[in-house]
Amino acid sequence: MNDNKNKRFPLSLSSLSDKSSRTSKSEQVRPASTSRIATPQTATSNASRHQQSSTVSRTATTTHGRVTPTASVQGPDRASPMVSDAVRKAMVARVAKQGVKDSKVLAAMEAVPRHLFMEPALRSQAYIDASLPIGYHQTISQPYIVARMIEILRNNNNGGALNRVLEIGTGCGYQAAVLSLVAKEVYSIERIKGLHELAKTNLRPMRVANIRLHYGDGMLGLPQVAPFDGIILAAAGMEVPQALLDQMAIGGRLIAPVGDRRQVLQLIERVSKFEWNSSTLEDCHFVPLRPGTHS
Repeated sequence: MNDNKNKRFPLSLSSLSDKSSRTSKSEQVRPASTSRIATPQTATSNASRHQQSSTVSRTATTTHGRVTPTASVQGPDRASPMVSDAVRKAMVARVAKQGVKDSKVLAAMEAVPRHLFMEPALRSQAYIDASLPIGYHQTISQPYIVARMIEILRNNNNGGALNRVLEIGTGCGYQAAVLSLVAKEVYSIERIKGLHELAKTNLRPMRVANIRLHYGDGMLGLPQVAPFDGIILAAAGMEVPQALLDQMAIGGRLIAPVGDRRQVLQLIERVSKFEWNSSTLEDCHFVPLRPGTHS
């Protein structure tokens, strides 16, 4: 793989703007992915505010659980001041003010157009510090928590280098896109078929060459391509599955939300073949980690 491709997002924002009316989701959702500043109710209120505009801005037909727009949506995203480069830069500045210091992570957050991973009715909210609904009772995590978790992965004993990363919970594909700019190879698993297809739809026109998407049970990991220098979970269980611990490289890091009503970010480092160190970081709130697949 050519490392130069990892230094900037593969396609510029302007080249993607005219394609932004592609497939989107409109299922009613119950959000849950937040941390510190954004609360679980944030995405609910955002969805409620935009419910009427969503109905007006597009007419859709549903086929096999997917929603395909059949009427034109709002004009090119570059025409909206709420999804401009300046707004995205302001989001990154806010994330940095919240404590994220890794310049490579901040650059990746600035490079990836977050609004293109959302349905048109919510794109004006893309750069606020909140989780937002993406369908199937799932959410896209708030910008701060995405940056924070990736920063933790990179704070390793290998100078921040990440050769192979596993993401559990692809969602709409946004976090995988950010990871693609800080890791050589990104493998991402999604258990919900509709979201797996949505992520493929979102990422395909962006031509991100170093992401491999898998539909399957994330709790099992991908032993066929292990070990991983970093593993990141976008859903919370009561504990981290042993299968994922076994797939960590020695010296690798795993970051995951753990808990039920009260959740915390847990960092696990593998120090030898049979030894892992664990530490608790900060409070967070994610959707629950579930086994199996959902079609």
